[in-house]
Amino acid sequence: MTFTPTPGKLAPDLSPAQEIVLLARTLWREGYDDHLAGHITYNLGDGTLLCNPWLLTWNEIRPRDIIRIDLDGNVVEGDWPVPLGIPLHLELHRARPDVRVAMHNHPRFGTVWADMGEVPPAYDQSSTLGGGELTLVDEYDGAVNNSEAARKAIAAMGDADLALLAGHGVFVVGVSTRAVHQRAVALEIRCRNAWMVRAADGRRTSPLPAHWLERTLRSDGNGFVGYWESAVREELRAAPDLLA
Repeated sequence: MTFTPTPGKLAPDLSPAQEIVLLARTLWREGYDDHLAGHITYNLGDGTLLCNPWLLTWNEIRPRDIIRIDLDGNVVEGDWPVPLGIPLHLELHRARPDVRVAMHNHPRFGTVWADMGEVPPAYDQSSTLGGGELTLVDEYDGAVNNSEAARKAIAAMGDADLALLAGHGVFVVGVSTRAVHQRAVALEIRCRNAWMVRAADGRRTSPLPAHWLERTLRSDGNGFVGYWESAVREELRAAPDLLA
């Protein structure tokens, strides 16, 4: 008998609001924990987005706190305010309707490389999980709560799946919550490990073969079933009533 690791066998079925909560909490554990900073949006495909609210940290939100907004940033459902930096997501979803989930925050090592204005090399397999193209948006025209600055950042990002926003933080997008989780974790691993190699005076280019980098670049982030689900189970063990 062959076991097929389908998502339903590895974690409970989740609503979009529950996915946002679990994505926020699992990434908080990975270093995406800059106090009140950070936004996650989930495109419902009907001209509205779900997102985490302003004034609650990522490690305390629950499904009941998730709000629904339109593409102008107006609250449609919920009783919490919209995050201050939401124009970045509004411009992203307008320009790229194929993106289901988008995440912005200021993780430790990703922000260091963004501040240096440099894309770190990928030195190991864990740094490339989730695939996608990583780019540097080397323009700082102010905080992304300004629509014009947000529009310029999205234009500079182009079709990339991950971005280092110079002087700001990181932005990760994908076709699913699983994809964004894996890409975000891999990005912080990549930034951390590259910093450690740099600190050890390692200056060589990536030792990973070109065929591996090319294959991961084309990945949509959904191929590694079990990675996201294991993080979900860990969070639910820590907070058994989280989804209640």
